[in-house]
Amino acid sequence: MSRTTTGPGRPHRPQSPQSSQSPRVTLRSFGQDDAEEFTALARDSRSLHRPWLFPPEEPAVYAAYARRLTEDPAKAGFLVCERPSGRIAGFININNIVRGGFLCGALGYGAFAHAAGRGLMSEGLDLVLRHAFGTLGLHRLEANIQPANQGSIALVRRAGFRLEGYSPDFLFIDGAWRDHERWAITAGTAD
Repeated sequence: MSRTTTGPGRPHRPQSPQSSQSPRVTLRSFGQDDAEEFTALARDSRSLHRPWLFPPEEPAVYAAYARRLTEDPAKAGFLVCERPSGRIAGFININNIVRGGFLCGALGYGAFAHAAGRGLMSEGLDLVLRHAFGTLGLHRLEANIQPANQGSIALVRRAGFRLEGYSPDFLFIDGAWRDHERWAITAGTAD
C-alpha cells in the first residue's frame, strides 16, 4: 500500500471514510444508533478484552464515548463492520491527534469475540492507515501495547509498525500503572 504524505500546513477536516472497504470489511463512523449492538458485543467479549481494554458496556457510557469520537477534532473513531451483513467486528480509534509539525495520532482498538482471529481487524487497520495518511494528512501513528498482549502486537506488526521502545508505568489501566511497548508507523513506510 502506498501512503500519501502531506505537509504540516494541511488543515484538519474530520471526514468519514464512507467509501473505505476491503473484500470483507467496511469502515464507518460511530453512531448513536450503534449503542445496543456495540455494548452487547463488548459485554460478550469481556474475557477477550480484559485486562487490556474496557470498551463501553452500557448504552449511556457508549453515547458519551461515541460523542467524543465524533465531535472532538483530536479524535477519529471507526467501526470495523463485516461485509455484507454490517455486523460490527471491532473498532479502531485515532486519539490525541496533534497537528502542526507533529501530525501524529495514537491508536486504540479492539476486536469483538465473534470476529477475533479472522483477519478482519487487519483489513480494518489497513483501511484506517490509508485514511489516516491520506484524508487526515497524518505523518505518524503510534500504538502503545502491554507486552503480554500478543494479539495486539501481532496486529500492528502485520501492518508494518516498528517497535520503538518500552515505557514503564505508561498508562493507568485496571487499577494499576501498566508498562507498554511503543510501536509506530509513518507515512511512506513500506508494507
